[in-house]
Amino acid sequence: MNDFSESCNCKTGVDMIPIANPIIEDEEIQEVVEVLKSGFIAQGPKVAEFEEKFAQYVGTKYAVATSSGTTALHLALLAAGVGEGDEVITTPFSFAATGNSVLYTGARPVFVDIDSQTYNLDPAQIEAAITPQTKAILPVHLYGQPADMDPIMEIAAKHDLRVIEDAAQAHGAIYKGKMAGSLGDMACFSFYPTKNMTTSEGGIITTDNKELADKCRILRAHGEKERYQHVVLGYNFRMTDIAAAIGLAQLKKLDKFNQKRIENAAYLSEHIKEIEGVKSPYVMEDVQHVFHQYTIRIENGSRDEWIQFLNENGVGTGIHYPKPIYKQELYQELGFNDNCPEAEKAANEVISIPVHPRLKVEDLETIVQTLEDASRHFM
Repeated sequence: MNDFSESCNCKTGVDMIPIANPIIEDEEIQEVVEVLKSGFIAQGPKVAEFEEKFAQYVGTKYAVATSSGTTALHLALLAAGVGEGDEVITTPFSFAATGNSVLYTGARPVFVDIDSQTYNLDPAQIEAAITPQTKAILPVHLYGQPADMDPIMEIAAKHDLRVIEDAAQAHGAIYKGKMAGSLGDMACFSFYPTKNMTTSEGGIITTDNKELADKCRILRAHGEKERYQHVVLGYNFRMTDIAAAIGLAQLKKLDKFNQKRIENAAYLSEHIKEIEGVKSPYVMEDVQHVFHQYTIRIENGSRDEWIQFLNENGVGTGIHYPKPIYKQELYQELGFNDNCPEAEKAANEVISIPVHPRLKVEDLETIVQTLEDASRHFM
């Protein structure tokens, strides 16, 4: 997950190729207008339709729409029984919401280092972090590439742990023939404007487990099992029909959006593979990486100087992410002193560059040329 305002390092006065550029067209606008005219603008029939169609797309039996990707994570963890005194194993190399959602439940995130190539949670290091307090594993499909789920699921089964996918960046990603969002016990997506599809704000939980889906539905609506019958402490984490209407239009276009991202990424990888000092993204076998972000690694020179050069020459950039979660001020104050060297190294070296579907051929050419120029300038 990421905040758009933080993901675009742009200088004023420069004709910039933006790091993200959401696509909202006439179809989305018309869908919203129809909802506004209907008078049913809170959670209603459009949300139910969106849940049904998104579950069908992902390949799960159930989907529960929420107000954001973060609230989706919060509810999924609560539904999984995570609470005070529990531990959840996750990655430190993600947006803060991944760790924060664990804190919301009263549990403690336990950060395990990442794989140096994929930037995803390293399955080989998970088992050593399991304690009697461990309740769940929360892998992130970072940048649009699925985490290596088979060994994660094997470890979870061995230790009777829930697995909740943070799929906020992985709409349409595929792992060994199965959609991201259908691999764990539950999965959580975000529909923030910069994501591969949007509802403006919103999230959704997917699962094949009816009991978990029912718990999430109750928790998102004030703990109501029936109207005015509050059985647990719940929240107001509902999606509106306005947001769902946008989502229904976007879902129809998701595969087209993703295909364009994949094509743009292929162009970039082919043309920058010989650029000295730049490492293009690694893609695992048997996956479809949907490139929410196209993230390069600067292997020589100052990352900040490269960013400045790119921005001054019209290429927008982002850093996803500049600090492991445990190094954020909040986590330092809470006493987190984890040591994840691969995450820390990546945090100092990665730069995201534009890959979104609105890019034109000339934009891609400009990005490649600017990287070549930067390489000559700094090497």
